[in-house]
Amino acid sequence: MLHDGSWGRYHGPHCDSLRVALSEFHGVEHAILCCSGTAAMELALRAIPVAAGDEVILAAYDFKSNFINVLITGCTPVLIDTVAGFPVPDLNQLADAITERTRAIVVSHLHGNIIPMQAVRAIAARRGIAVIEDACQAPGAMIDGRRAGTWGDVGILSFGGSKLLTAGRGGAVLTSNAQIAQRIRLHTQRGNDAYPLSEMQAAVLLPQLTQLDARNAIRRERLQQLIRALGNDSALCPAFDLSELTIPNGCLPSFYKAAFLSPRHWTEQDRDRFCESVRERGVPLDPGFSALHRIHSKRRFQSIGDLPNANRLHEHLMTLHHTPLLCSAETMPQIAGMMMSTPAGHCE
Repeated sequence: MLHDGSWGRYHGPHCDSLRVALSEFHGVEHAILCCSGTAAMELALRAIPVAAGDEVILAAYDFKSNFINVLITGCTPVLIDTVAGFPVPDLNQLADAITERTRAIVVSHLHGNIIPMQAVRAIAARRGIAVIEDACQAPGAMIDGRRAGTWGDVGILSFGGSKLLTAGRGGAVLTSNAQIAQRIRLHTQRGNDAYPLSEMQAAVLLPQLTQLDARNAIRRERLQQLIRALGNDSALCPAFDLSELTIPNGCLPSFYKAAFLSPRHWTEQDRDRFCESVRERGVPLDPGFSALHRIHSKRRFQSIGDLPNANRLHEHLMTLHHTPLLCSAETMPQIAGMMMSTPAGHCE
């Protein structure tokens, strides 16, 4: 790549190879590369297509850029609560949130959780609503025997930062709908690609894709070992389905981050101080996302009820970054020890 100059081409072999590899890996007709997961979500919304005045449903606990993308397309975000103790949308509220203006549902597989996509699809199909599946944190995950990102009308991936597939920046849109794929191309191709992924980034991603399943399996195994080593430590309650790590059911989560909840008697500040102390010991534990209704003006969204479960996630959720989960099995008890050591007065 360095010697043949393909790293600097607009139309070289590496992006083409990555498109084919992603399509085959996910079993979809089209994999459209772009510059970020955020851009991928915008393209997905525009390709549905949504229009100004439409409503888009998403969980009140979700990545901020998904909310912003709904706004920039002129739509209104409609927030539903999560399942108690988990960063997963409460599908019991989904039907109540649908109106004649609803155009799409955005669902995100977050922090090692996977959403029951068959149920989401059934609700959406009854009302003729599109589903956008955010698999940015869950590349390679399996849901009822299918890859995450392939259950929706359109799915998105992110290759940014330290994701499980990373080129520093980048993203992709997955779909088997030819009309959606064509709308994306019409929006992005303006004499050149307005949302490009480079040849160099594609070349970096290709070998990672071939290793993804094996590395995801290691992360799941290490996380099981870590949970066992943590035991009944009251400061850390897993906020993902432990059964999916051990019971074969066609579901295999991916852990870009693993979710934990702090004790109910802790304040948000207690949680933040605890994370800071663990990071100082070398373990990348961070506060989770801010709940969307807690950081945006009420004039910018609608919501179903008071969103109590999302409020708890806002105040108590913590995420363990995936990098320690590629360490040796012998390291897991050491990491657990660093996560169990809490500042004086934080735990009962």
